[in-house]
Amino acid sequence: MLHHHLALTAARVPDRPALVAGGRRLTYRELDEASTRVARGLIALGVERGDRVAIQLENCAETVIAIYGVLKAGAAILMVNPSTKAPKLSYILGNSRASALITSGAVRQSMPGLVLPPHVRVSVIVGPGPDRPADRATVPWDAVAGTPSTDPLPDRVIDLDLAALLYTSGSTGDPKGVMLTHRNITTVTASIASYLKLTQDDVVFNVLPLSFGYGLTQLFPTVMVGGCLVVEKGIVYPHVTLTQMAAHRATGFALVPTIATTLLTLDLSKYDLSHLRYITNAGAGMPTEVVRGMRRALPDVRLYLMYGQTECLRALYLEPDQTDLRPDSVGRGMPNQELMIVDESGREVGPNVVGELVVRGSHVMAGYWERPEETARKLRPGKLEGERVLYTGDLFRRDEEGYYYFVARQDDIIKSRGEKVSPREVENVLYTLPEVLEAVVAGVPDARLGQAVKAYVVLKPGATLDERDIRRHCAALLEDYMVPSAVEFLKELPKNERGKVAKRELVATSHPD
Repeated sequence: MLHHHLALTAARVPDRPALVAGGRRLTYRELDEASTRVARGLIALGVERGDRVAIQLENCAETVIAIYGVLKAGAAILMVNPSTKAPKLSYILGNSRASALITSGAVRQSMPGLVLPPHVRVSVIVGPGPDRPADRATVPWDAVAGTPSTDPLPDRVIDLDLAALLYTSGSTGDPKGVMLTHRNITTVTASIASYLKLTQDDVVFNVLPLSFGYGLTQLFPTVMVGGCLVVEKGIVYPHVTLTQMAAHRATGFALVPTIATTLLTLDLSKYDLSHLRYITNAGAGMPTEVVRGMRRALPDVRLYLMYGQTECLRALYLEPDQTDLRPDSVGRGMPNQELMIVDESGREVGPNVVGELVVRGSHVMAGYWERPEETARKLRPGKLEGERVLYTGDLFRRDEEGYYYFVARQDDIIKSRGEKVSPREVENVLYTLPEVLEAVVAGVPDARLGQAVKAYVVLKPGATLDERDIRRHCAALLEDYMVPSAVEFLKELPKNERGKVAKRELVATSHPD
């Protein structure tokens, strides 16, 4: 079970640093004891085995302590981004029937109209509480975190029990709760720790929200091996982030493409990143030119290009020694799983044929929370009797050597003039223009073409390009049906809490052509 990793590491290296968050530092002994006290406090408040406990906190020490406290109490963590607004929070809490909410006074005060669903019996408040009484029993964090922990906690779960319920926003409708068991997360944690070659000497610097899968996969593998996790609330000023990385002698750093493009606007040679051993990218494919830019800026750092989704957390990674050879690939399958690419009828296809990626392994989710029809569409029968495998909904191709290449999400493929256009292929061409800072391509409705290819472009400061320049460049490198028929220049691209470009929001709010 996930919390056993913390207990085992605390027994093995009790005095090694486990967590740095703001000005607070915790050893493994301190983190283990603090989370045990929280577990006892939650049990005293009525949290039972199998309950869902929502955690809506910024990246801080209390977030990590709460995660392990909830797991030790036998409940499942329900991670909610602190920027989530009242309507969505109310839906998630109601849909999951969460029994408790751990949040901050600042977050609660930002949602004065929030009415907690009846299943939420208690709110645990970190920091100063709301000015007026809450509509449920409110308990200060210090009271829960101060519960004595003299005796060992009873072991309340097995590996088939729910460990996390992570809500993802679909293309339409309400968010879906992805059910991940202890076995699911432990399996992927072990695989990640293995291929990243993590050890107790690693210092992992994390700016990603712990409320999402990519953030959690910085925490769990680090704790498994006994390394140190440095938690920051995000990147507001890149210079400060890089200075902090140097000060902490960070050996590992996880990012998404938008972070990479921001870092490449700076002269990274000015910062002492000599201890940095690896960088990972997941969440969205990194454009080829950004990959090359990162390799030029940090040639001695191992760059892992990865692919995953909440439903399995991780599936593919590219060994760093292959990055310069195939910067457009996300590699081969991670340990302890099987992959295949299938056509629309479910038949496996051979090399260089585009189809849907299917993932088989014990890290694949248990299903969507109380959505049997959507679960059945995503988890379908596999080759062996009685098994279910994950149909990712993402289109890939595989080369003769077994390396995988992301093509597009099935619902992002642009159908224009009767041809299928991969947005990523066009985006990679746009990034070869030195003036382009960020670019995204989407299909927009068109009466004549069905869908028109449209590019949304952010230029580097001081750069000048017009639509003709963009189209001329694309026409020289792409088939004619892939050339954007429209280009919109923006000051910035809208992004969600994970740092991914909010493509549907962009299309919905863009200017008509």
